[in-house]
Amino acid sequence: MKEYGPQDIRNIGLVSHQSVGKTTLSEAMLYAAGLTNRFGTIDDGTTISDYRSDEIERKISIGATLMHFEWKKSKVNLIDLPGYADFFGEVRCGLRVTDLAIVLVNGIAGVEVGTDTANELLDEFETPRLFFINLLDREHAKFDEAFASIKEGYGNNVIAFQFPINQGEGYNAVIDLLRMKKLTFVDDKGTYNEEGIPAELADRAEELHMELIEKIAECDDAIMEKYLETMELSDTDVVTGLRAGLVKREIYPVFCGAASKNVGVQSLLDFIDNYGPSPIARSPYRAQDGAGNDIQIACDEKSDFSALTFKTISEQHVGELSLIRVYSGSIKSGDEVLNTTRGNTEKIGQIYALNGKTRSEMNRLIAGDIGALVKLKDTHTGDTLAFKKTPVKFLPIQFAEPVFQLAVSPKSKGDEEKIGAGLHILNEIDPSFTITLDPELKQTVVSGQGELHLTIVIQRLKERFGVDVEKRKPKIPYRETVTTKADDKYRHKKQSGGAGQFAEVWMRIEPLPRGTGFEFASEVVGGAISHVFIPSVEKGVKQVMQDGAIAGHKIVDVKAIVYDGKEHPVDSKDIAFQIAGRQCFKLAMQKAKPILLEPIYDVEVKCPEKNMGDVMGDLSTRRGKIAGMESQGRFQLLKAKVPLAELHDYATKLRSMTAGRASYTRTFSHYDPVPKDIEAKIIAEHKSDAEE
Repeated sequence: MKEYGPQDIRNIGLVSHQSVGKTTLSEAMLYAAGLTNRFGTIDDGTTISDYRSDEIERKISIGATLMHFEWKKSKVNLIDLPGYADFFGEVRCGLRVTDLAIVLVNGIAGVEVGTDTANELLDEFETPRLFFINLLDREHAKFDEAFASIKEGYGNNVIAFQFPINQGEGYNAVIDLLRMKKLTFVDDKGTYNEEGIPAELADRAEELHMELIEKIAECDDAIMEKYLETMELSDTDVVTGLRAGLVKREIYPVFCGAASKNVGVQSLLDFIDNYGPSPIARSPYRAQDGAGNDIQIACDEKSDFSALTFKTISEQHVGELSLIRVYSGSIKSGDEVLNTTRGNTEKIGQIYALNGKTRSEMNRLIAGDIGALVKLKDTHTGDTLAFKKTPVKFLPIQFAEPVFQLAVSPKSKGDEEKIGAGLHILNEIDPSFTITLDPELKQTVVSGQGELHLTIVIQRLKERFGVDVEKRKPKIPYRETVTTKADDKYRHKKQSGGAGQFAEVWMRIEPLPRGTGFEFASEVVGGAISHVFIPSVEKGVKQVMQDGAIAGHKIVDVKAIVYDGKEHPVDSKDIAFQIAGRQCFKLAMQKAKPILLEPIYDVEVKCPEKNMGDVMGDLSTRRGKIAGMESQGRFQLLKAKVPLAELHDYATKLRSMTAGRASYTRTFSHYDPVPKDIEAKIIAEHKSDAEE
């Protein structure tokens, strides 16, 4: 492949709700461009994009896949991104480095929750986009309804550039509203013939064409003035206005087709070649200099090198690679660069262009381009690479809070280290799941975006590292506290033939406001307990605070006051007062009407309005308290406060309950008292476990 300048590069991301045809569209593009000699299918497991064994087995995209091809004047870097909410971390990585997103919309169902989630992310990244209404060869395809749902969801910037003629079985033709031609697709490579618009469609086409031209004119003040005078736009005006409108996100073109039949794909590629934003058009990019000041990075291949590592690959068929988007300058094999995120230097080895698992060597990688470096020694997803003399840094990639957790432990003794090392490597590949070694709960907890997400992680752990794990529901980090004042005393006396142990402690405890933590005070007077032993008492109390007094959970929001006691001139020592302090605190806790507290989370559920009743009913069974609702286009955003103990399987249940059309996020809010019947069960289980 020849080397393309930044002005001729197109970095495209494919996004949608699940099962709308992104991978099939990528396959159609590669086939149309002559990169493959056959049209691979998901059912056969022969697509370029879904090459991983778990993707072939499950027939879904799991990871972001980088591909590239030439189309007329342009080099197209294409990133196929998953549609399942469990793998949205991959979507975030891929969209971070794209200059244009193709948002696929279901031609039968219209806008779905995954469509909405992708568009929210595109808004966050300020990414230009176009819509491709797919599946129009299916029975019950409804272009007009799907288009209306896009318009309703994303506003008046949504403009039709095409509409289908014969949607449904036999679909092969569209009206192109920009060129005012009928396009008939004639073979499986998507080749099309141009004809005049049929008379019966002329009025509709003319009306939509005028809407399109007016919208293009609105994107540039000078063109708008000219249009108001002449009511016409030249070809140059259309190019200028359309390119400006795309970059400024003032126009969202809508195309249509059937990716599985390669209908509409070549005309879509022609549009991207002619009007799609280049890296230069999206430039400059936000970054920080070595002192942390905000700066702008221009897309210039002659300036100093800077790039973002947006994905790490470590796979059997591909090897270990770091995928980067170059924002300025260029690099070649042998160059030395600085990882400005971690402060270490890296030597650049081989540079590759990827098509799924197939890689081809490149001489260099220039500003605006995307490629793969042989795995760097200490560079990870989200890290910036730059020349030492200009140590710029891009903002790291931020991932959503996990919504599903599993506690894992080795099935075979001695596998702890292998599990830890394996999870660490898998986390480098997929930073959207986290690993926590929880000393309080004595569990290793993996957290991700859903049950399927963690199933894939654990499956890869077994396949790649040969270790199997036991999975269980994570323990809940309950808290213990008291509701009233109480006091008690405890004498520790031990005599066993030599030096004995003696300490007596009198203690009062009282509740503190929620969130205060722990306070310790001494009101001992007259030397009843020497000042050197007061810290010993506190140390004993803190041991109980950590281990719990009624159910084995950390104690919070309690004040302990030592106000009297006794000591022995020979037998009193540090350990004696630790024991006395510990036991006295436990006794006082039992009298102070102790209760358990549970973590409460703020939950936001986005779902279609028709599912609201089911979602609210399910939250009620989970002890959720509805905090409010608001409309977001075709969806409703439901806010609630729900105990963490009730959220373990919620992501799975929610998707099942709404046919995958709903999603949710959660963040910690506060602790609340556990209902008495549930509290009794928790305490009973703790006692049973302790006896065992």
